[in-house]
Amino acid sequence: MSTPFYVSPQQAMADRAEYARKGIARGRSLVVLQYADGIVFVGENPSRALHKFSEIYDRIGFAAAGKYNEYENLRIGGVRYADLRGYTYDRGDVTARGLANVYAQTLGTIFSSVGEKPYEVELVVAEVGETPDQDQIYRLPHDGSIVDEHGSVAVGGNAEQISGYLDQRHRDGMTLAEALKLAVQALSRDTNGSEREIPAERLEVAVLDRTRPQKRKFKRIEGRQLVRLLEAAGGSEETRSGGDVE
Repeated sequence: MSTPFYVSPQQAMADRAEYARKGIARGRSLVVLQYADGIVFVGENPSRALHKFSEIYDRIGFAAAGKYNEYENLRIGGVRYADLRGYTYDRGDVTARGLANVYAQTLGTIFSSVGEKPYEVELVVAEVGETPDQDQIYRLPHDGSIVDEHGSVAVGGNAEQISGYLDQRHRDGMTLAEALKLAVQALSRDTNGSEREIPAERLEVAVLDRTRPQKRKFKRIEGRQLVRLLEAAGGSEETRSGGDVE
């Protein structure tokens, strides 16, 4: 009779974490930034059908990097949770904090389960408030922990390098065009330090806009509107640097 192979619990968890991190890193990065009127989601996504960003509820948005089928299951579960809670109690009882706790429990249970592999996903749950001080952004890694973020956050791909770039350049009170320009610049930086161009048609952009009169604050930005915003950001940058704008 052969002796069963023994792996310490610490080593087993470390291996599962490394497996999940490698899976997430294979995906393209995305960033979430606060700007003056809300929160903007920006990511490189050549697909027009498979979205990285989605609306969960009135003021809550969802972003994910990693395996699409896994984070799509989580997104659907979040929508069901929000709809049920809002219907049972009150729409104001649906919060990003509550949703993040639900996701944390789900991811944590899956990560610690021996019978199935960990999810190769990293999530961001954001809620826009009445004022910038009330905005909430939560990052949820593969192990179900919750990180309360402020200002900007990057997940997937070379997220660590992008986060460092954003931390140095993001500031409070940015316009949407300025925040979008910064996000694209951060995503354009390769791991070797070089930069590449990301055309507008390969970008997926969405916002939680606190100035919208309706309850639902989530809106996608695409097509000509996206191109105009990118062009406006370029123009404002030239103006600040002393360049002439026709």
